[in-house]
Amino acid sequence: MRLLRRRKRHSHPPLKRLWTLLGPGLVTGAADDDPGGIATYSQAGAQFGLSLGWVMLLTWPLMAAIQEISARIGRVTGQGIAGNLRDHYPRLLLYFIVGLLLVANIINLGADLGAMADAARLLIAGPRGLYVIALAVGCAALQIFCSYDRYVHILKWLTFSLFAYVATVLVIDVPWLEVLHHLFIPQIVWQQDYLVVIVAVLGTTISPYLFFWQASEEAEDERTDPGASPLKEVPDAAHREMRRIEYDTYVGMALSNLIALCIIITTAVTLHVHGITNVDTSEQAANALRPIAGNFAFAVFACGIVGTGLLAIPVLAGSAAYAVAEGLGWPAGLGMKLHEAKGFYALIVIGTLAGIAFDFVKIDPIRALFWTAVINGVVAVPLMVVMMVMTMQKRVMGQFTLPRPLWAMGWLSTAAMTFAVVAMFVTWQA
Repeated sequence: MRLLRRRKRHSHPPLKRLWTLLGPGLVTGAADDDPGGIATYSQAGAQFGLSLGWVMLLTWPLMAAIQEISARIGRVTGQGIAGNLRDHYPRLLLYFIVGLLLVANIINLGADLGAMADAARLLIAGPRGLYVIALAVGCAALQIFCSYDRYVHILKWLTFSLFAYVATVLVIDVPWLEVLHHLFIPQIVWQQDYLVVIVAVLGTTISPYLFFWQASEEAEDERTDPGASPLKEVPDAAHREMRRIEYDTYVGMALSNLIALCIIITTAVTLHVHGITNVDTSEQAANALRPIAGNFAFAVFACGIVGTGLLAIPVLAGSAAYAVAEGLGWPAGLGMKLHEAKGFYALIVIGTLAGIAFDFVKIDPIRALFWTAVINGVVAVPLMVVMMVMTMQKRVMGQFTLPRPLWAMGWLSTAAMTFAVVAMFVTWQA
């Protein structure tokens, strides 16, 4: 019987087997390119042309390492980051990190809902407020009422919306030799504006909500699989699971950075070369493309904003709900029924409502995103330090403490984020 099952498993087409290996890492990487991130990458391309392409190549191994570490925490321990913080560290640290994460996620959620509504209005007209409410309610309803397996499939298929930005690059004239030159030969400009954009890109690609989401989803996948257990309890499955996590994470982060690079290239060879160097929102980037690159590029770019937002909104609301519920010791998980985790699902609803309210308050969205970057930076550095310490302690990870190469990359990523935060405050004060 076991031999028959093994033959059946390996009879699947190669692409289908590869697709089944992708999960939390793919969704996390795709959610990183949210509408706020699109605005950041658009500004990078519009302001500095192709000269910032090297940043996306540099950040790929850094963000992949810290996300793999997050995934290992969830799969080894069977619970997310907040749950491990609650069990092994002072409550004050837990409340500080989760509190700031909650504030940043709600602001980000509201900004992303607004960007999606603006993009929808560009495409089909209509009232902005109605789109904000409809999109938010739709995302929350899927999280609450859709079965976990089906919901995961929906999120995975939504990642294809990112290829809208690959399509945009393919319909415009791109100087590929120049792109490759800037990708592999950095030309750093020691100017305040240039450094601020680099900091913004780092802050967009390495964000705390992504750590919480991937760790919690790895733990969730383990809980919803009747034949799986935390690796601390079943170490025999470790080799297979660690390989899957590594593949899933590096593919997901590669996709994330590829799409970011496509956005930078698109705005660099259209907006920048035509003297449009200031893009405050993803909506402005889409609108500015129309007279330069044509209606098709405009429509594809705008559709991408809506598609990526549909992916990012659940991750923002879900990561906040996981963090708070795990921190308080409540039952938490999208694999649970509504009556089994009322507090967890209530947190998703409350977070979504707060995001909706944000869009009906007269707050400058650009300033809001700036403060989100500040808060994310403040949260990311101590959280990454705690994660690095946590994953080297046997009381937390058992025999699955980090291997030295991943440990080194994790600390390098932490150092890069620390530098980014320090640079952000220095340039802010300047």
